[in-house]
Amino acid sequence: MSTTRAGLDSPADAPDPGPAIRRATWWRLLLRDRFACLAVVILLFVGAAALVGPMLFGDLATRQNLRAVNRPPFSLDDGWAFLLGSDSLGRSVLARLVVASRTTLSVALPAVVISLVVGSIWGMWAGFHRGWRENISMRVADVILSFPALLLAVVVLYVFSPSAANIILVLAIARIPIYLRAARAESAELQSRLFVDAARTFGTRSWAIIGRHVAPTVLPTLFTVASLDFCFVMLTESSLSFLGIGIQPPDMSWGLMVAQGRQVLQSAWWIAVFPGLAIVVTTVSATVLASWARLAMDPGQRWRLTLPRSRRANKALVKEVRP
Repeated sequence: MSTTRAGLDSPADAPDPGPAIRRATWWRLLLRDRFACLAVVILLFVGAAALVGPMLFGDLATRQNLRAVNRPPFSLDDGWAFLLGSDSLGRSVLARLVVASRTTLSVALPAVVISLVVGSIWGMWAGFHRGWRENISMRVADVILSFPALLLAVVVLYVFSPSAANIILVLAIARIPIYLRAARAESAELQSRLFVDAARTFGTRSWAIIGRHVAPTVLPTLFTVASLDFCFVMLTESSLSFLGIGIQPPDMSWGLMVAQGRQVLQSAWWIAVFPGLAIVVTTVSATVLASWARLAMDPGQRWRLTLPRSRRANKALVKEVRP
């Protein structure tokens, strides 16, 4: 009886160690990885800058001062707001960098969330039911993937007016197949498990099975994909703004700042270099955090995060985080 019970249980039916213990375990695993901790700090700083930056700097990001054109960075002669220098119109690079972070994140995050929600639900539905649903879904995904995301965005935004809403819509549609294929593969493997057959035998509806048994197993993988896809979407938005068909003035984004600074790169390198560094640091931090989250969410790989500082500490931590 116990053997049959063990074979029918799904991962969602496993005993819950409790929210407090689970939070402590995740916190301890994060503290053991210095690169992941640094990535979290950087991403929190970028998020805080995007939230409070525009209120903090006010109109300083758009205020022109032709007497302070192309002021070099790391000087406080004109105040702390000009710590990173000024651009060709005398505007504070630091203020523009902080204000532009809101625009960049407000494009990248909605695009990733929309594609994640639509692609994961669609993929789990297709993979669970198989048959014609799966075939049609995969053909649609193949058609979308046959067009490079950046090229598709360039064509659509060239035909229609470049705006933040159009960029979000195009990038979200272009990235849906990524989540659809991942969710379909995971769901197709899970729908043949014994606990799914048992749920069907008891008359559980398909969406109830997907929500209770399939989604908890598939979502960790999808969240990891979303973390990596966030980097791709941010770079794509920056590339579109750099080409002149993305965010348009007077709005600001990091890619647009790089495009405006390339014209004076030899005489005022800081105008393009600092927003470029912001893009690189943010995307690398998101990639590092995604790699950590992938190991932390996978019970079979979590032991890699528990490599010992001492053998005794290693044994204690492995016992604590064992699922």
